[in-house]
Amino acid sequence: MLTQTGRRRIAVLVSGRGSNLQAIMRAGTDGRLEADIALVLSNRAEAPALAYAAAASLPTRVLAHGDYPDRNAFDAALADVLTAANVDLVCLAGFMRRVGPALLDRYPRPILNIHPSLLPAFPGMNAQQQAVDHGVKITGVTVHFVTAELDAGPIVLQRAVPVLDADTGETLSARLLPVEHEVYPEAIQRVLRRPWRLVGRRVQFDSHEPTLR
Repeated sequence: MLTQTGRRRIAVLVSGRGSNLQAIMRAGTDGRLEADIALVLSNRAEAPALAYAAAASLPTRVLAHGDYPDRNAFDAALADVLTAANVDLVCLAGFMRRVGPALLDRYPRPILNIHPSLLPAFPGMNAQQQAVDHGVKITGVTVHFVTAELDAGPIVLQRAVPVLDADTGETLSARLLPVEHEVYPEAIQRVLRRPWRLVGRRVQFDSHEPTLR
Protein backbone atom coordinates (compact mmCIF):
# COMPACT_ATOMS: atom_id res chain seq x y z
CA MET A 1 0.00 0.00 0.00
CA LEU A 2 1.27 3.47 -0.91
CA THR A 3 1.08 6.41 1.48
CA GLN A 4 0.03 9.85 0.28
CA THR A 5 3.69 10.56 -0.48
CA GLY A 6 3.97 7.49 -2.71
CA ARG A 7 6.11 5.61 -0.19
CA ARG A 8 5.59 1.99 0.84
CA ARG A 9 4.57 0.97 4.36
CA ILE A 10 6.64 -1.42 6.43
CA ALA A 11 6.44 -2.94 9.90
CA VAL A 12 9.59 -3.53 11.95
CA LEU A 13 9.63 -6.23 14.63
CA VAL A 14 12.13 -5.78 17.46
CA SER A 15 13.10 -7.32 20.78
CA GLY A 16 16.18 -5.39 21.90
CA ARG A 17 18.24 -2.25 21.44
CA GLY A 18 16.94 -1.35 17.98
CA SER A 19 20.15 -0.51 16.12
CA ASN A 20 18.83 -1.92 12.84
CA LEU A 21 15.53 -0.12 13.42
CA GLN A 22 17.46 3.13 13.75
CA ALA A 23 19.38 2.35 10.55
CA ILE A 24 16.09 1.82 8.70
CA MET A 25 14.76 5.07 10.14
CA ARG A 26 17.86 6.98 8.99
CA ALA A 27 17.65 5.48 5.51
CA GLY A 28 14.04 6.57 5.22
CA THR A 29 14.97 10.10 6.27
CA ASP A 30 17.99 10.55 4.01
CA GLY A 31 16.38 9.13 0.88
CA ARG A 32 18.08 5.75 0.61
CA LEU A 33 14.84 3.97 1.48
CA GLU A 34 11.51 5.03 0.05
CA ALA A 35 9.30 3.60 2.76
CA ASP A 36 7.50 4.70 5.90
CA ILE A 37 7.54 2.69 9.11
CA ALA A 38 3.86 2.14 9.84
CA LEU A 39 4.37 -0.02 12.92
CA VAL A 40 7.14 -0.97 15.34
CA LEU A 41 6.14 -4.09 17.24
CA SER A 42 7.97 -5.81 20.07
CA ASN A 43 7.41 -8.93 22.13
CA ARG A 44 9.12 -7.15 25.06
CA ALA A 45 7.63 -4.03 26.64
CA GLU A 46 11.07 -3.04 27.97
CA ALA A 47 12.83 -3.20 24.60
CA PRO A 48 14.90 -0.01 24.10
CA ALA A 49 13.88 0.00 20.44
CA LEU A 50 10.38 1.04 21.46
CA ALA A 51 11.74 4.20 23.07
CA TYR A 52 13.54 5.15 19.83
CA ALA A 53 10.35 4.56 17.88
CA ALA A 54 8.24 6.59 20.30
CA ALA A 55 10.74 9.47 20.20
CA ALA A 56 10.32 9.52 16.42
CA SER A 57 6.51 9.48 16.77
CA LEU A 58 6.25 6.07 15.13
CA PRO A 59 3.27 3.84 15.97
CA THR A 60 4.29 1.13 18.45
CA ARG A 61 2.70 -2.02 19.75
CA VAL A 62 3.69 -4.61 22.36
CA LEU A 63 2.60 -8.19 21.86
CA ALA A 64 4.11 -10.06 24.80
CA HIS A 65 4.72 -13.68 23.90
CA GLY A 66 4.30 -14.68 27.54
CA ASP A 67 0.64 -13.71 27.34
CA TYR A 68 -0.08 -16.60 24.97
CA PRO A 69 -0.27 -20.31 25.78
CA ASP A 70 2.13 -21.39 23.01
CA ARG A 71 4.06 -20.19 19.97
CA ASN A 72 1.21 -20.94 17.57
CA ALA A 73 -1.18 -18.73 19.50
CA PHE A 74 1.38 -15.92 19.62
CA ASP A 75 2.07 -16.21 15.89
CA ALA A 76 -1.65 -16.18 15.10
CA ALA A 77 -2.06 -12.98 17.11
CA LEU A 78 0.96 -11.52 15.32
CA ALA A 79 -0.63 -12.36 11.97
CA ASP A 80 -3.79 -10.51 13.02
CA VAL A 81 -1.86 -7.39 14.04
CA LEU A 82 0.25 -7.31 10.88
CA THR A 83 -2.75 -7.85 8.64
CA ALA A 84 -4.56 -4.97 10.34
CA ALA A 85 -1.48 -2.74 9.89
CA ASN A 86 -1.81 -3.12 6.11
CA VAL A 87 1.92 -2.98 5.39
CA ASP A 88 3.76 -4.03 2.26
CA LEU A 89 6.69 -5.70 4.02
CA VAL A 90 7.61 -6.94 7.48
CA CYS A 91 11.22 -6.60 8.65
CA LEU A 92 12.58 -8.59 11.57
CA ALA A 93 15.25 -6.46 13.23
CA GLY A 94 16.59 -8.27 16.25
CA PHE A 95 13.23 -9.95 16.84
CA MET A 96 14.15 -12.80 19.14
CA ARG A 97 11.21 -15.05 18.41
CA ARG A 98 11.23 -17.71 15.75
CA VAL A 99 8.11 -17.37 13.62
CA GLY A 100 6.33 -20.47 12.41
CA PRO A 101 3.51 -21.68 10.15
CA ALA A 102 0.79 -20.10 12.29
CA LEU A 103 2.08 -16.74 11.04
CA LEU A 104 3.59 -17.66 7.69
CA ASP A 105 0.56 -19.59 6.43
CA ARG A 106 -1.84 -16.79 7.33
CA TYR A 107 0.16 -13.68 6.46
CA PRO A 108 0.50 -13.12 2.70
CA ARG A 109 3.12 -10.36 2.62
CA PRO A 110 6.89 -10.94 2.48
CA ILE A 111 8.87 -11.06 5.72
CA LEU A 112 12.60 -10.22 5.77
CA ASN A 113 15.27 -11.03 8.33
CA ILE A 114 18.91 -10.04 8.69
CA HIS A 115 21.52 -12.48 9.98
CA PRO A 116 25.21 -11.87 10.86
CA SER A 117 26.77 -14.56 8.69
CA LEU A 118 26.97 -15.62 5.07
CA LEU A 119 24.10 -18.09 5.17
CA PRO A 120 23.76 -21.02 4.93
CA ALA A 121 26.88 -20.94 7.11
CA PHE A 122 26.36 -20.43 10.86
CA PRO A 123 22.58 -20.16 11.27
CA GLY A 124 20.98 -19.58 14.63
CA MET A 125 22.33 -17.85 17.70
CA ASN A 126 25.89 -16.55 18.18
CA ALA A 127 26.76 -16.68 14.49
CA GLN A 128 29.75 -14.39 15.00
CA GLN A 129 31.28 -16.66 17.63
CA GLN A 130 30.53 -19.67 15.43
CA ALA A 131 32.55 -18.06 12.64
CA VAL A 132 35.50 -17.35 14.94
CA ASP A 133 35.43 -20.84 16.44
CA HIS A 134 35.29 -22.45 13.00
CA GLY A 135 38.30 -20.47 11.81
CA VAL A 136 36.75 -19.08 8.64
CA LYS A 137 38.55 -16.22 6.90
CA ILE A 138 35.39 -14.54 5.58
CA THR A 139 31.93 -14.14 7.05
CA GLY A 140 29.37 -11.42 6.49
CA VAL A 141 25.75 -10.37 6.56
CA THR A 142 22.71 -11.92 4.89
CA VAL A 143 19.23 -10.54 4.32
CA HIS A 144 16.77 -13.30 3.49
CA PHE A 145 13.08 -14.05 3.25
CA VAL A 146 11.69 -15.77 6.31
CA THR A 147 10.46 -19.35 6.08
CA ALA A 148 9.51 -21.88 8.71
CA GLU A 149 13.04 -23.30 8.66
CA LEU A 150 15.46 -21.27 10.79
CA ASP A 151 17.64 -18.85 8.76
CA ALA A 152 17.03 -20.89 5.61
CA GLY A 153 14.85 -18.68 3.42
CA PRO A 154 15.79 -17.42 -0.07
CA ILE A 155 18.63 -14.91 0.03
CA VAL A 156 17.98 -11.31 -1.03
CA LEU A 157 21.39 -9.71 -0.41
CA GLN A 158 24.73 -10.61 1.13
CA ARG A 159 27.91 -8.72 1.94
CA ALA A 160 31.23 -10.28 2.92
CA VAL A 161 33.39 -9.18 5.86
CA PRO A 162 36.87 -10.59 6.59
CA VAL A 163 37.49 -12.40 9.86
CA LEU A 164 40.75 -11.15 11.39
CA ASP A 165 43.18 -13.43 13.21
CA ALA A 166 42.70 -11.47 16.42
CA ASP A 167 38.91 -11.43 16.23
CA THR A 168 36.71 -12.57 19.07
CA GLY A 169 32.98 -12.99 18.78
CA GLU A 170 32.59 -9.53 20.30
CA THR A 171 35.01 -7.71 18.00
CA LEU A 172 33.60 -9.44 14.93
CA SER A 173 30.09 -8.49 16.01
CA ALA A 174 31.18 -4.86 16.33
CA ARG A 175 32.60 -4.84 12.79
CA LEU A 176 29.58 -6.59 11.30
CA LEU A 177 27.03 -4.22 12.81
CA PRO A 178 27.76 -1.20 10.56
CA VAL A 179 27.52 -3.53 7.56
CA GLU A 180 24.12 -4.70 8.78
CA HIS A 181 23.03 -1.07 9.01
CA GLU A 182 24.07 -0.47 5.40
CA VAL A 183 22.79 -3.70 3.87
CA TYR A 184 19.35 -3.99 5.47
CA PRO A 185 17.87 -0.73 4.11
CA GLU A 186 19.37 -1.53 0.70
CA ALA A 187 17.71 -4.95 0.69
CA ILE A 188 14.37 -3.50 1.80
CA GLN A 189 14.53 -0.92 -1.00
CA ARG A 190 15.25 -3.63 -3.56
CA VAL A 191 12.33 -5.79 -2.48
CA LEU A 192 9.90 -2.86 -2.41
CA ARG A 193 11.00 -1.07 -5.56
CA ARG A 194 12.40 -3.63 -8.00
CA PRO A 195 10.35 -6.40 -9.59
CA TRP A 196 11.55 -9.75 -8.27
CA ARG A 197 10.65 -13.39 -8.53
CA LEU A 198 11.69 -16.69 -7.02
CA VAL A 199 13.30 -19.18 -9.37
CA GLY A 200 13.78 -22.25 -7.23
CA ARG A 201 15.54 -20.82 -4.21
CA ARG A 202 17.09 -17.91 -6.08
CA VAL A 203 15.69 -14.39 -5.70
CA GLN A 204 16.02 -12.72 -9.10
CA PHE A 205 15.63 -8.96 -9.54
CA ASP A 206 15.24 -7.14 -12.82
CA SER A 207 18.28 -5.35 -14.23
CA HIS A 208 17.18 -1.83 -13.34
CA GLU A 209 18.34 -0.02 -10.27
CA PRO A 210 15.60 1.00 -7.81
CA THR A 211 14.12 4.37 -8.64
CA LEU A 212 13.36 6.91 -5.94
CA ARG A 213 10.45 9.07 -7.00
